[in-house]
Amino acid sequence: MNTEKADVPRGTLTGLRQHWKADLLSGFLVFLIALPLCLGIALACGYPAIAGIFTAIIGGILGTFFSNSELTIKGPAAGLIVIAIGCVTEFGFTGGQDPAADYQAYRLALGVGVAAGIIQILFGVFRAGILGEFFPTTAIHGLLASIGVIIIAKQFPVVMGLSPEGSPLHLLANIPTFIMNMNPKIGLIGIVSLLIVFGYPLIKNPKFKVIPAPMVVLFVAVPMGLYLNIGQEGTYTFNEQTYALGAKFLVDVPANMFSALTFPDFSGLTTSIGIRYVIMFALIGSVESLLSAKAIDQIDPWQRKTDMDRDLLAVGVGNTVSAFVGGLPMISEIVRSKANIDNGAETRFANMFHGLFLLIFVALIPGMINQIPLAALGALLVFTGFRLASPQEFVHMYHLGKYQFIVFVSTVIGVLATDLLMGIGIGIGVKVVLHVINGAPLLSFFRLNAEITQEDDTSATIVVRESAIFSTWIPLRKHLNRLLQEGKTVTLNLAETRIVDHSVMSKLNEWVGEFEEKGCTLFIKGLAQHRPMSDSVVAAHIKPKE
Repeated sequence: MNTEKADVPRGTLTGLRQHWKADLLSGFLVFLIALPLCLGIALACGYPAIAGIFTAIIGGILGTFFSNSELTIKGPAAGLIVIAIGCVTEFGFTGGQDPAADYQAYRLALGVGVAAGIIQILFGVFRAGILGEFFPTTAIHGLLASIGVIIIAKQFPVVMGLSPEGSPLHLLANIPTFIMNMNPKIGLIGIVSLLIVFGYPLIKNPKFKVIPAPMVVLFVAVPMGLYLNIGQEGTYTFNEQTYALGAKFLVDVPANMFSALTFPDFSGLTTSIGIRYVIMFALIGSVESLLSAKAIDQIDPWQRKTDMDRDLLAVGVGNTVSAFVGGLPMISEIVRSKANIDNGAETRFANMFHGLFLLIFVALIPGMINQIPLAALGALLVFTGFRLASPQEFVHMYHLGKYQFIVFVSTVIGVLATDLLMGIGIGIGVKVVLHVINGAPLLSFFRLNAEITQEDDTSATIVVRESAIFSTWIPLRKHLNRLLQEGKTVTLNLAETRIVDHSVMSKLNEWVGEFEEKGCTLFIKGLAQHRPMSDSVVAAHIKPKE
């Protein structure tokens, strides 16, 4: 959309007065999506269901005023489920067998959340928003895909009315067993919910899609649960087998949401568990949030740009406050943010309205939430996991070239076999080995060998030697940004490099657009002697050894 600068909507008080109708409507529609997802994500994390609502309310209200990101929605995200459930589990979470131990594990995890939030605030203050530029693109995709696999593995038994026990790979291998041994009444609700969320994208008529799929699931699953009496304590017999029913198959939130406020226990911060999860929450949460904000900027109809340092500050403040009162970790969430754009939001106040709608709903009618079957929420998360680890994602990585696919799959396997931090470390390690095999000098991983010549007042040339790879992208980016701010036409000569990796190629492709937006030009030259690793415009380029 080509819009004059004066007409660009902004999240100011004037913008609120001008655009409140569009933002209010979008905020309401995003609220319909967020409500079931926030509940489901919280339960999948081993937190109380209300914790997800706390997070979205705080993210909606505080995020609006601390960040300048106009269209992102702040709240709990499926991408952090694996870290959160890992944290409470290592602190002694028993999955309901010992409520006292579960409560203490929850409080210890909140202490970790506060510390991680403070670190994110420091990231913002000390301008670490560029952090998201360091990690290899393929490894990040592998991380997200592995999270999707874990979510599917953990939530599928819930959809069938069973308890998930064992490693993700063990759970995946036992999916046929879960289907055969499912609780029939709970499994029926779960299967119908799965059919709705997986079938919804196939509907082409927009009139049938006015109500978001997650809310359609609730409109169907809640009446089914009431009809089948799944919340009534007792048992029933089906096909000569006895199955349990009861409140454990429904969401449980308190009648007074303020009675659920829970304060953290900081004693776990001095343990190896606490230190490890503070790092994971702060680092992976920050990177995922920055990537989401950047992705939303790219589809903003008015091409507004988020100050990533300020957005990190907003997420850090939100996480600190959220964890201090019993909430989940938050990020700039991609799915709800995309829905925000699709629903016509114009400024950041749509995020605030979505938080206010959640606050009003939970404060006034919590009894309705307690009729939601857990199987329905599990189905929503299975679909979320499928989107993160979809077959198309694997195909896309394969089409980027064999080396990218190897790094991607290595990251997925690494995460599934170890944990998120080790897994992404394995992915980066594999990428480094492949770069060395293809001729990248070891020193080029630690320093950028580049020479800048100013040809005149309007143009400059950057000559990069040895390699242009993910670990030295940040200094190259700084050179490009400085020359762009000076209004220069830049020629980037890569002829003397042995390898230009996929991460750098994809980012350079974005920077060509950045230069065009400012009325400048970025020429990328010198790749004629390099061999592209696939047909993709962002494929890695390797110069054959002589």
